[in-house]
Formats: sequence, structure tokens, C-alpha cells
Amino acid sequence: MIIEYRETVKSDFQGTIIDVETIGEFVRTYRNSRRYKDIQLVIFGFINRNALQIFCAEGEGSINELKEEASKIISGLESPFYAFNSEFERGVLFHNLGMKIDFAGELQRYKFEPKVEVVRELGIPNYDDPFFDNGRLCTDAWRKREFNRAIAHNRACLLKERDILSKRGFRDPDELYFVGGGKYGGKTSSN
Repeated sequence: MIIEYRETVKSDFQGTIIDVETIGEFVRTYRNSRRYKDIQLVIFGFINRNALQIFCAEGEGSINELKEEASKIISGLESPFYAFNSEFERGVLFHNLGMKIDFAGELQRYKFEPKVEVVRELGIPNYDDPFFDNGRLCTDAWRKREFNRAIAHNRACLLKERDILSKRGFRDPDELYFVGGGKYGGKTSSN
């Protein structure tokens, strides 16, 4: 089963910000998309001009259902796409959905810039994030079946990323070399 959360918001940007929550570990020996091959998508969230929407797998038995739903949703989202760490989103989505998604905007000013520092620097509110930008705590909560807390974290991430985009803009994403792919065979989506 998938838990769906939807909120009407008004945002002043064109396109869609995507933020995912995951379980699993990086394969650090790779310097390409394979470093994300063991990471599983458990929450898929996005925000655009009119809405914020989150889809959460209700346990490990629902992960494949979430992947199928996310694959359908992505093709209907308005581009350009943005993410705070677009390499992570691109790698995870490629290995989970088999889709090479074209992100136009990277919200990190530099690779590995901590979101917590950006939020503090720009004076962005916490938006009721129970984990104060600590994604590891979100993973732990999801594993403990504390889905409402994990969804609250993803919601806060999306709102913070919207504010980062509006306050300081974006840069071109770093290159990511794609190797392998998920069960859907490496299709490309730039929509």
C-alpha cells in the first residue's frame, strides 16, 4: 500500500522540485550511477507551482508499488526539474525506475553542501521537520514504520528546497555517468 499526502501550495517557479527518501547504502567503490544501485526508493515527493505531493511506501512490501507509481507520475510532471542534490535523485531514480531523468537545476551551490547550513544562511524556516535536515533519522523512522514522521520530513525538504530555489537560484548539475539500470530498461524522461 502507498500512503499519499497532498497539500495545496502557491509557489513562484516554473517546473518541479523532486525529493526522495531512501533505504540502503551507497556502493562507494563506484564513481558513476552504480554507487546508487543498492539504494531503494521509499518516498517520492515533488512540489510545483500549485501543489506538494508525497507518495510513501508503507513498508518494504510496498516498494515495488511505489516504483511503479513514481514511474507513471514523473512523465506527467512539468519540467524543468530541480533537486537539492540532483546526482542522488538521478542515480536513485535511474536504478529504481530505469529512467534517466534530465534535471536542469542543482540547488546545492557546491557538491556535498549541507542543506542545514543553507537553510540557516538563508533564514529558511524548519517547516516542522522532525529531523532538522537529518535524512538518516528519516530512514530510521521509515524502518520503524513511523511513516507520518518520514512524510513530514520529506514535506519540509520540499518546502525548504522551494525557498532555496527562490532565494538563490540554481546551478547546472554535475555530470553523472549512467551504468546499468532498473527493471524498466533505462528509458529517458526530460519532461
